[in-house]
Amino acid sequence: MIVLSVLYFVVMVLLLFGITIFVHELGHFVVARKLGMKAEVFSIGFGHAIWKKKHDGVIYKIGWIPFGGYVALPQMEPGGGKTTDEAGNEVPLPRVAPWRKILVALAGAVGNIILAVIIAFFIFWMGKPAAPHEVSNRVGYVATNSQAYAVGLRAGDAVVAIRAVDGAEPVGWLGRLVNRILPGSGEPTWEETRNWQDVSMLASLAQEVELRVVTEEGEERVLTVMTEVGALGVKGVRGIPGVDGISYCSVQFPMKGSSAEAAGVLPGDTIVEFNGVRLFSRAQLQDLVNEFPDQEVPMKVERDGEEIELFVTPSFDPDHGRAMIGVRFDDFAVDPTQLVHPPPMQQIRQHASLILRTLRALVTPREARTAASQIGGPPMIFIYLWYMVRAGLVMALWFTCLLNVNLAIINLMPLPVLDGGHIVFSLIEMGLRRPLNEKLVGRITAVFAVLLISAMLFLSVRDVDRFRGSAPAPAPTEEEAPEEAVPENESDQP
Repeated sequence: MIVLSVLYFVVMVLLLFGITIFVHELGHFVVARKLGMKAEVFSIGFGHAIWKKKHDGVIYKIGWIPFGGYVALPQMEPGGGKTTDEAGNEVPLPRVAPWRKILVALAGAVGNIILAVIIAFFIFWMGKPAAPHEVSNRVGYVATNSQAYAVGLRAGDAVVAIRAVDGAEPVGWLGRLVNRILPGSGEPTWEETRNWQDVSMLASLAQEVELRVVTEEGEERVLTVMTEVGALGVKGVRGIPGVDGISYCSVQFPMKGSSAEAAGVLPGDTIVEFNGVRLFSRAQLQDLVNEFPDQEVPMKVERDGEEIELFVTPSFDPDHGRAMIGVRFDDFAVDPTQLVHPPPMQQIRQHASLILRTLRALVTPREARTAASQIGGPPMIFIYLWYMVRAGLVMALWFTCLLNVNLAIINLMPLPVLDGGHIVFSLIEMGLRRPLNEKLVGRITAVFAVLLISAMLFLSVRDVDRFRGSAPAPAPTEEEAPEEAVPENESDQP
C-alpha cells in the first residue's frame, strides 16, 4: 500500500510539473511553426532521451532530467541560424524578422498564463482549503514601534469594519470610484470586513481610516490610523504600516542541531503559544523569540489535535541579526476544514504579486539577504509539489497554477538565455535595423548560461542540504497515524 502511495505521488508530481513545461514549450513551438520558422527539436526534460520520435522533420523527445525543456529554433539566432539537411550538410536558414522572434519568445509565457487561468477557474469551481487571510479578519501582527500599536491595536483583535476618516481624501481611481457609488454621496460609511483581504482593500482606499475592532475579550473599540504607500510590500498600494493578518506557525521541519530539534519539535507541528502568549502569526513569534536569547522558554505545539508543552532556548544568529529557535515554516499552511472559492483573476494576481515581491526584494539591499535565503531550486519545487499532492488534488493544482504564473514572469526577465533576453536582443535589432553580431550574442548568452546553471546547482545543493532528513513520508493510513494538516504562504525561520 505504501509503495502504491509513493508511486502515485511520484507520478502526479512529474505529471503536473511536466504539463507546466509542456505548455510553455508548446507555446514557442506552435507560434514558431505558424510563422514559418524551422523547429528541429521539441523536448520535455534534458539529457539523454528515454523516448524520442521524429515526425515531419521535428524530433520529439523526453529527457531523463525532468528539470525543464526546450524547443530548438535555429532562426531565433541573430543571423538566422543553420540546420542540417538529410545528407548531413549545414544549410543556412533565412533570417527572421525581429517582431516574429518577439512573438515566439512571448508565446511560452502566454501558454503558462492560459494554463494558470484554466486551473484557477477549476479551483474557483471546486473550492480550496482556506489560507488564514481568506477566512479571518483578525490581526496577526502589530509592530511595537508602529502607530497602530501606539493607538492600541493588538494581535488577536478582529477588524470588523473600516471607514475613511471624515474629510480624508480617497486615494487612487478605485478609492474615488467607491466614494462615488457608495450610499451617502461621498460621506464616509462603515464597511464590514469578512477577512483580511477585505481589511487590506478597504484600508488602501484612504489616507486615514477608522478601524472598528473587537478584542479577544469581546471589547469593541474604534481606532484611527494613517495608511502609507508600500506598507503591504506592494509598490504603489497603500496599507496600514506595521500591521498584518494572521498566519499559521506550522513547522515544515526543525533545523538540524537547533534548539527546536533538541526540544522535540517535529515536522507537522503547529506552534500555538510561546512563553504564555497565544500566537497569531509567524512575525509575532519572531518578535517574541528575539526577546529571550539564551533563555529557556516554554512553548506549546499542537500535534495530532493535542497541545504539548516543550522548552526551547533561542540563540542569536549573526546572519539574521536576531535570536532564533531554528525551524522552517510550512510556506503553504491552510485550514483543510474550510473551503473558499477565490475568483480566478484574484488567484492570478496573488500568484504574480508573490514572485514580483520576491524579485523586488532581491534588488533591495536591506531585504536581499533574507529574500535570497528563501529562494529554492528544482528540488524545492518538486518537494513542494510532493507536499501539495499529499494535501489533495485541489492544492496540487493550486500550486501548479502558482508555478505557471511564476515560470511565465521569470522567463520574461530581460536576461540572455531566458525568453526575456531574446525579446531584448530582438528589440535592439529592430532599433539598429540590422542583425546583431552573432559571436557577441553567443558569448553573452554563454556567460549567462554558465551563471544560470551554476545558480541552479548551488540552489539544488542547498535545497538537498536544507531538506535532508525531512523528506515527506507517504501519506499515513488510518492505522498508522491521523491525517496530517495540509501544507499555503511565506516562510521564515524564527
